[in-house]
Amino acid sequence: MDTGHMDAGHMGMGDIERIDLGEVPYEEAVERMTRWVGQRRAGEIPDRLALLTHPPVITYSARTPPAELPTDSPIPLIPVDRGGQATYHGPGQLIGHLVLNLRERGPGDIVRQVENALIDACTTLGFETLRRDTPPGAQSLVGVWTPAGEKLASIGMLPHSRLRSSGRGPHRGGVTSHGFALNITSDLAEFTRFTACGLPGVTMTSLAELAAFQGRLAPSEAEVRDAVAKAVGAA
Repeated sequence: MDTGHMDAGHMGMGDIERIDLGEVPYEEAVERMTRWVGQRRAGEIPDRLALLTHPPVITYSARTPPAELPTDSPIPLIPVDRGGQATYHGPGQLIGHLVLNLRERGPGDIVRQVENALIDACTTLGFETLRRDTPPGAQSLVGVWTPAGEKLASIGMLPHSRLRSSGRGPHRGGVTSHGFALNITSDLAEFTRFTACGLPGVTMTSLAELAAFQGRLAPSEAEVRDAVAKAVGAA
């Protein structure tokens, strides 16, 4: 288990344009990010962080075993062409989409940087969290966790990054688009209706639940957005 931060601090970023959106359907958001990736590759826009929410949806990849999906959920199931397993998005969850030119930013593990930025944001909000290393051959533990082993945030590459890949690696033209989902006041019961992130037995949590354990109110969505944006370098 590794709780250390990147030596660059706050993802080594800065100069990221912050865009605040409201509720955006999942597929519409992916289409928008696909367009932004093309514009970023062409030098028409700067690096961007979009903060938004999604209506209830469960996304899953071709790698997701059917047994890990819900059988009677009223929530739409959307197959997506990305890695990873099934995950839930819905009200009370902050979604972040990053569009970055990695060639301009230099080498670095973007996923590790996002993990550490979210940990920084949680620290600012008064919550202790950490990242976990994935043992060889095990299901990915990428994300943000509590010391008690509950998962608070998920991180992954957006589908269009894989669909539009060519040459070496998934970042054609040096531009990548990653997303993260941080539970604020999410309905955690929805995560129990399927195997979230391919991790049976793992409990999902939220900032509201953690705050209740501390005997205080949960931070507002606006406070979480500001903390995340500052940690990412898009304040």
